[in-house]
Amino acid sequence: MGVVSGTALDSVFARRLQLGDESGDLRRALSQFPWPAMAGRVRDRYFIPGGKLAGVPFRNNSMVSEKLSRDVAELLIVANFVEVYLAKEGHEELVGINYLEKVQRPTLPSLLGAMLARVDAILMGAGIPLAIPGILDKLAKWEEVELKLTVVENPDVRSVTQSFNPSSFLEGPPIELKRPLFLAIISSETLAKTFERRAGGFTDGFIVENYTAGGHNAPPRRDRNAPTEPNQYGPKDVPDLAAIAEIGRPFWLAGSYASPERLGEALEAGATGVQLGSIFALSDESGIMPSLRRRLIDDYMNGNLKIRTDFEASPTGFPFKIAELDGTAGDPERYKERSRICDMGYLREMLISADGKPTYRCRAEPVSDFIRKGGSAEATNHRICLCNGLMATIGLGQVRSDGSELPLVTAGDDFSFLPSVLKRGKRTYTASDAIDYVMGENRVRIGSNGSDSRKMTRRVVPK
Repeated sequence: MGVVSGTALDSVFARRLQLGDESGDLRRALSQFPWPAMAGRVRDRYFIPGGKLAGVPFRNNSMVSEKLSRDVAELLIVANFVEVYLAKEGHEELVGINYLEKVQRPTLPSLLGAMLARVDAILMGAGIPLAIPGILDKLAKWEEVELKLTVVENPDVRSVTQSFNPSSFLEGPPIELKRPLFLAIISSETLAKTFERRAGGFTDGFIVENYTAGGHNAPPRRDRNAPTEPNQYGPKDVPDLAAIAEIGRPFWLAGSYASPERLGEALEAGATGVQLGSIFALSDESGIMPSLRRRLIDDYMNGNLKIRTDFEASPTGFPFKIAELDGTAGDPERYKERSRICDMGYLREMLISADGKPTYRCRAEPVSDFIRKGGSAEATNHRICLCNGLMATIGLGQVRSDGSELPLVTAGDDFSFLPSVLKRGKRTYTASDAIDYVMGENRVRIGSNGSDSRKMTRRVVPK
């Protein structure tokens, strides 16, 4: 199953339209959106024929708050539809989309957009999204849904709930929606059991991701009898796969599984398969800028590549994997030159102000702003603006008066697959090369083990 990222898709889509959609892919997908008037409004708001001038900044779309304005919701719905539609175009294989629990406020309209494009699976981690399975059940019936939003520094336990009525966006009769699979991204057997017992709906399976995977990682678990260093992983961080298997739902293993040997080990452990990221991130089809991909490959092949688990960089407070490339946001000295700004806001945390209203702050925003909102200067130390950095990594970095945003590259710890996929001295390879290498002799085993995930799409979801 191919999986696309659903994080910040409203900004990604809006900026691609502003670059002129030279290939026409976005407008082709828009022509298939079921509500033409909404598609037209979004297109007209952001599309620039021929593309914006190189030195002109992108027009930022509005930050998403707890109250969803019509314009914000429409952009999220359309952007998620387009991404899934294009991923599913021209084949009949499965396509999933990945969201982050830490990025809650765009979630509800994003789910609807992906479901309108008939997404096959929702993958979600970076938190414990217990409400999402039940929300998917309701969205499939066009019922109004609610999501309780996280509030920090909340001694009075005040609750903020975001409501979303999919029927209010209809242009005609309701469209039949398929309830996609829900796969929870977890790091331990404890979380697997939590979803089994407490989720608001049925969890169809688990992605068991260890701390060598790219992006955000789960924080180290503490063992009181054998304490580890504050920022160090240990035996407690190794998930109990036997306990997860006993739950009786399919699971996939993630983090350093990009080899036929590791895939074989996963199957022997009872997994349905593996989730792979870095091996596809460096392939020709990746959205990462080709120059950055080439630098990662060259640095690894020359023995110079360094990937660090940074326990302070992410405004979320979760550990985050960063590739140490000179001249990028992963270069601390270079990043110090950047003027702090928070103008995308996906990782803002919500708190309740003195007058009882929700307000937002980000640990990567200007320090004075963070302090004014009740935060401490210490909490802003070493934080990196992931939103702007990751957008720059895919060629959509904002233009500033002092230059463009620096790219930020995230990847897993393991690049040992590279010598096997790079052929005849080349420094490039395709996604097909990656699949052929990892599958190897396991192809027959996966095809005959009776756990074809396509069969899961026909499962009747228990009430």
